[in-house]
Amino acid sequence: MSGAPGITRQRRAIVDTNVWLDLFLFCDPASGPLARALAGPGWTAARCAQTDAELEAVLQRPRFSSSPEARLHWQARLARWQARVPLFPLGAQAPWICRDRDDQKFLDLAFATGAAALLTKDKVLLAVNRQACRDGLSILTPNQFAGRFPEYRITQGERVVERMMAP
Repeated sequence: MSGAPGITRQRRAIVDTNVWLDLFLFCDPASGPLARALAGPGWTAARCAQTDAELEAVLQRPRFSSSPEARLHWQARLARWQARVPLFPLGAQAPWICRDRDDQKFLDLAFATGAAALLTKDKVLLAVNRQACRDGLSILTPNQFAGRFPEYRITQGERVVERMMAP
């Protein structure tokens, strides 16, 4: 399939919890190109039970679920994400080791899925980039993603997140 003319191979991205929050809670403009990439045919995200559990735990914090309405809003957004993004089991541990054991799951998921990119702002994950690049995984901030893939830069006023998360 990857060798067929006219067919673009879809690249897989792992989105860590803080970048997810930037995309769907804070609507950070720096994450706009990533949102555009994930909304189109060229990129897809991946998740696992461990990344879902971390995200659900974070969204239960009072800062994000200060009212029943806020809780319902984020539960619905999370449910749309989970319906859109395939769930993968974690297999063997990635050959790259993160100093923060809580973040190892993102590297393991990237390894298990053959991801091309891991999107994070976490310094301990970014520190693994040099090793991971040797195996085809780029660990990038959203800004670095935008610089590497300028075709996904958004135009002023474009609302990509809503298009990506549409039911």
